[in-house]
Amino acid sequence: MTEVSARRPQGAPCWVSLLVHSLPATQEFYGGLFSWEFHAGPQHFGPYVKASLGGRFVAGIGECHENRHLPVAWTTYLSVEDADATAELIRDCGGTVAVGPLDADDEAGRMAIAADPCGAVFGIWQPIGHTGVGVVGEPGTLVWNELVTLETSAVSKFYSVVFGFEEEAVVSADFDYLTLHLDGQPVAGIHGVGTALPQDLGAYWMTYFAVADADAAARKVTELGGRVLRPPRDSAYGRLATVADPEGAMFTVIRLDS
Repeated sequence: MTEVSARRPQGAPCWVSLLVHSLPATQEFYGGLFSWEFHAGPQHFGPYVKASLGGRFVAGIGECHENRHLPVAWTTYLSVEDADATAELIRDCGGTVAVGPLDADDEAGRMAIAADPCGAVFGIWQPIGHTGVGVVGEPGTLVWNELVTLETSAVSKFYSVVFGFEEEAVVSADFDYLTLHLDGQPVAGIHGVGTALPQDLGAYWMTYFAVADADAAARKVTELGGRVLRPPRDSAYGRLATVADPEGAMFTVIRLDS
């Protein structure tokens, strides 16, 4: 477990949020899965709650207008020093900015929703009063963020230029993976999956939440109305499963090896 209280460096994942059609049902699902508690957040753009665990914020969930039919997906937010300048750089480097930059709340921060040149959606967050998640690595909290894309070479330069990442390639003949570092610390990854990338989904950022038991978490997901997309399996970093909530938002649960 790592307590988080300071502002993150430029480019570090700092927050995850979800926009859904039924906020009460989604709260019931994630409350049952992760024991999250919910607190009313800024209502500027519609109903919104901040999820907490042990009194520390871990994620945000908003409800979209009933007439909007947007794909339901977890969005990774990257910390920035200046949202407006970063938005311009995103455009200059071949990305797009769909929303903002705009003030999310008078005392919270400034944000934008963007996409990289391959279409993967992410957010940028310039913190003012709200720096992001308050704890990582504990069961029920954020532990990793990973871009899943066609091939790492297509987007690695974009992220390095815009956010200042240093890249470390995984040396393997059949595994296309880059670990992204800031100040010598791994903060995120890019996984090139080639033709395994779903054509109907395209490139996307995957959110990883820590759990005490990946098998038990996968069973709980189905009990709460979600689905298991890839059953529990062992990896170099711990046992994990890829799942979806009742509205289809994908995420991965992982039990970290000591």
